[in-house]
Amino acid sequence: MARYLVIAASSTIGQSVVELLKKQGDEVLTTARTKEKINPDFLLDAADFDAVDNLFLQAGPLDGVVNCAGSLTLKSAHVTNYEEYQKTINASLTTSFALIRAAGKRMNQGGSVVLIASAAALTGLANHEAIAAAKAGIIGLAKAAAATYASSNLRINVVAPGMVKTSLTDSLMSNELILKASTAMHALGRIGAPEDIARAILFFLNPANNWITGQVLAVDGGLSSVRPKLKV
Repeated sequence: MARYLVIAASSTIGQSVVELLKKQGDEVLTTARTKEKINPDFLLDAADFDAVDNLFLQAGPLDGVVNCAGSLTLKSAHVTNYEEYQKTINASLTTSFALIRAAGKRMNQGGSVVLIASAAALTGLANHEAIAAAKAGIIGLAKAAAATYASSNLRINVVAPGMVKTSLTDSLMSNELILKASTAMHALGRIGAPEDIARAILFFLNPANNWITGQVLAVDGGLSSVRPKLKV
């Protein structure tokens, strides 16, 4: 039985990851900012370096960690204010850096760290400037950290989703025109499910895949790499 920590386990994808890990018999520790959605093992502001470091001390030995923290800001740069930009950076990139920092200190016996980026960091999508900046930063962070901590057998990989049906995207998915347009951008013809992303995260966590590090896996229905045929 492996022992994992899921940060922001109250998120839709986080809950799916926890469910799949428990289903395969693993021990899972969870964090959330509040008890609004789940009853986490730890309350945590994942952007607080000291708090994340203390969390790793309290958690004890871990085989893997997943950061599911994030936000969604869909605005062009010229209408994004500083507070919106900083909130987006903190939610995704700062939390990921805090996790890498703590894992580098505490996971001396190796293990797996999985971060979540976005297809928006791999291809140009209009009105995604802030989120693309944050998620592209995660990819750069993961590749550098994978090189730094390889000698400790600490593997760092990234999953980059396309549009997924989550609590963050509910307001978009409820708009029929946006849903139709978003679906059409994905070559496989559907919006992603949380389980699609969770299964990819479990792939990187699995110790059977321990010769993989510094990789970015796009789980996006082809959004970042395939242009679907036009219907005429």
